[in-house]
Amino acid sequence: MKARLLSTVLLFFFLHLFSQKAENDSIPRKKIVAVKTNNTIKIDGIFDEEAWSKAPIATNFIQRSPENGVPVPDSLRTEVKILYDDTGVYFGAQMYDPHPEKIAKEMVERDNVGNDDIFGVVLNGYNDKQQSLEFLVMPTGVQYDAKITNDNGEDSSWNGVWYSAAKINEKGWFAEIKIPYSELRFPKNKVQDWGFNIVRRIQRTKVMYDWNLVNNKKGNYNLYDGIIQGIENIKPPLRLSFMPYISTYVNNFAGKTTGNFNGGMDLKYGINDAFTLDVTLIPDFGQASFDNTILNLTPFEQQFSEQRSFFTEGTELFSKGDLFYSRRVGGNPSRYPEVSENETVSEYPSKVKLFNAFKISGRTKKGLGIGIFNGVTEKMEATITDNNSGATRKEVVEPWTNYNVLVFDQRFHENSSVTLVNTNTTRTGDFRDANATGLLWNISNKANTYSYYGNIKGSWVMDDGTKFGSRGTVGVGKFSGQNRFELLANYVNKDWDINDLGFSTSTNYASYRGWYGYRALKPTKKFNNVFLNFNLNYDHRLDNFLYSNFRFNHNNQFTNKNFESFGGGIEFTPFGENDIYEPRTFTRHLKVPGYFDSWIWFESDSRKKLQFNVNFDYYAYDSKARNKVSTSLYLRYRATDQLNLVWQFNPVFSNNEIGFAGKDSNNIYMGRRQRNTYENSISGKYTLNNKMALSLAFRHYFSDVTYKQFYSLNTDGSINPDTNFTKNTNGTFNSWNVDLRYSWWFAPGSQLTLLYRNAIQNYLDTSRMTVTNNFETLFDEPMVNNLSLKVTYFIDYNRAKHWFKKGS
Repeated sequence: MKARLLSTVLLFFFLHLFSQKAENDSIPRKKIVAVKTNNTIKIDGIFDEEAWSKAPIATNFIQRSPENGVPVPDSLRTEVKILYDDTGVYFGAQMYDPHPEKIAKEMVERDNVGNDDIFGVVLNGYNDKQQSLEFLVMPTGVQYDAKITNDNGEDSSWNGVWYSAAKINEKGWFAEIKIPYSELRFPKNKVQDWGFNIVRRIQRTKVMYDWNLVNNKKGNYNLYDGIIQGIENIKPPLRLSFMPYISTYVNNFAGKTTGNFNGGMDLKYGINDAFTLDVTLIPDFGQASFDNTILNLTPFEQQFSEQRSFFTEGTELFSKGDLFYSRRVGGNPSRYPEVSENETVSEYPSKVKLFNAFKISGRTKKGLGIGIFNGVTEKMEATITDNNSGATRKEVVEPWTNYNVLVFDQRFHENSSVTLVNTNTTRTGDFRDANATGLLWNISNKANTYSYYGNIKGSWVMDDGTKFGSRGTVGVGKFSGQNRFELLANYVNKDWDINDLGFSTSTNYASYRGWYGYRALKPTKKFNNVFLNFNLNYDHRLDNFLYSNFRFNHNNQFTNKNFESFGGGIEFTPFGENDIYEPRTFTRHLKVPGYFDSWIWFESDSRKKLQFNVNFDYYAYDSKARNKVSTSLYLRYRATDQLNLVWQFNPVFSNNEIGFAGKDSNNIYMGRRQRNTYENSISGKYTLNNKMALSLAFRHYFSDVTYKQFYSLNTDGSINPDTNFTKNTNGTFNSWNVDLRYSWWFAPGSQLTLLYRNAIQNYLDTSRMTVTNNFETLFDEPMVNNLSLKVTYFIDYNRAKHWFKKGS
């Protein structure tokens, strides 16, 4: 009966899913013809070459937001012309503005969009509405580029090498762009038809315009391309570039100064019109931004964002299915050495060294995306010292290791896909190996109003035997119109483990979610947009079934006519919770009383010189003595168009929370604790011009925890006071980081970076220290002082060949 009912429901959803009218087809696709030129076009922001006069004009832009579908007024019209030659495609755009003096022109670093007007083009060489490249330029001449996919949206980690110039004139402002064919992907056809759109933002009114109408009711941006025609008989050049680097470091720690010199290279090669090989040889990631470490009292490890450029650029295929956590490659060693009573670990490597890595990625004409990643890390050893004799020995804590990711992603029907992902970790010797595989699907109806999605994944860990784990998800949702919904169910069994090359935390549970969302698609008298969301969640343990929690959540967001945003929400668990993770022991759980969480927030108008955002969150349990107060303050002051300062302050106070304290062979102990956390960060940026910037990043994180009482955990999840546990679990953690960075983009794709870094960190087994004592203790610790210089230079094979021929 249950199976029949489920089949009926699924059949209903499928019939409804694929019977929708294809509303996107009712939106006409504009077309513009590009004109070939044999003359040199100088990218200088001046429309003075004769070739421009022969090109047709793309105009009649339409507003995307806040009033979707409204034509642009003539006084703010945009006129764009397109040329091409044997090396690339050119765009010239005049943005009319009756008040040129009001054009927003904050100077920012590359790949940042500040308080600026924007002009940009979006290109899809395969015209398949699946994946586009975005090229934006600001009135200051600053460039921003990104890859836009239907799955991941806008990914600004992608970096191209292209040319642009911009100038403010009496009509408004003008932008000129050249995009070499080497940066684009398109088929080897005699006649090209490219998906194409043009975007313009007027920042002082926060209005966004597009050349081809973008319907904000539903679907992804790529679905609304126009078309470039007229590009014919071009021969894509060999896509081959090199980026050699040299770097040098001077380090001072505990009174000892050391230095080193490094060199290596990144290589990019276009295998064909669709696929690209990226290789990094002897990489150096020493100038990556610092990690925001915290005092982590949860059962799970802290996850850090990726800071290394090789692992952030062009990785949209590898992120499919959340099976690949790139920080594992070159992360922490997988073992800690075993030592006898008279031995001490005198040296232990904090990170594994990456030897080399490559990735191949691209997509065929029929929509099949293929991604291959491979990385090799070096053998790392710890040094163990005999305390009696002073003799030392080495022990391998991470062997030579190979990491591999393979992805096949087939797209179809404009906004649907099926994906197969496999990850593999192979270590030499008796260290553990691992493998994970996932099958994912996301199927939308023709109108792009409904979506059916899901996945099934397996993990294999080979250590002392083989451990197999699995997880799966199935869901259906309506993601268009004013009224939207989603129904979702997923499970994770107890042996799911992808932590050799992925990141996983909670296991052994099933979860069911229902969501309803309301969107105001047109501005009202008071608001530009309104978002209302309602969520119901039910979770339970799988192995040894146990109710975990039932949670209701409501959150909302409003943006008024002054572009100030505010909102809030509530969340509560009316039946309490059985926490199956806090005891750190399989089959055990901790009873947690029901809670009520409420929050409010406000963000001021980001166009103002002074912007401030505030948030207040109050989290209370049935016992009112147990609560948590979380606040945050964000202040951003734009002193000039070149100088920007930001201060963030986030204090959190948790009173009488119950958490894991320790365990022995007989008992699991919980503690009632007070925890105070303060996080202060200051950042500043002075941008000298569109190629040079000086930036400062400072963060001080402080958290202390004081245990007031200890309890033993009963098998039913309740706790009893216990005076036998006497271990000191109080603690204070400090993390202090300062980065002062000078960056100079001295040539297209080439950069010089000079970095000074100062860092301190400590953990003390005491708490409730005064501010003065805390800082005195912190600065008694050895301090890391690091000065580094890194120069990377972009070499395009085609330009280099031309230079050599010209020189000879």
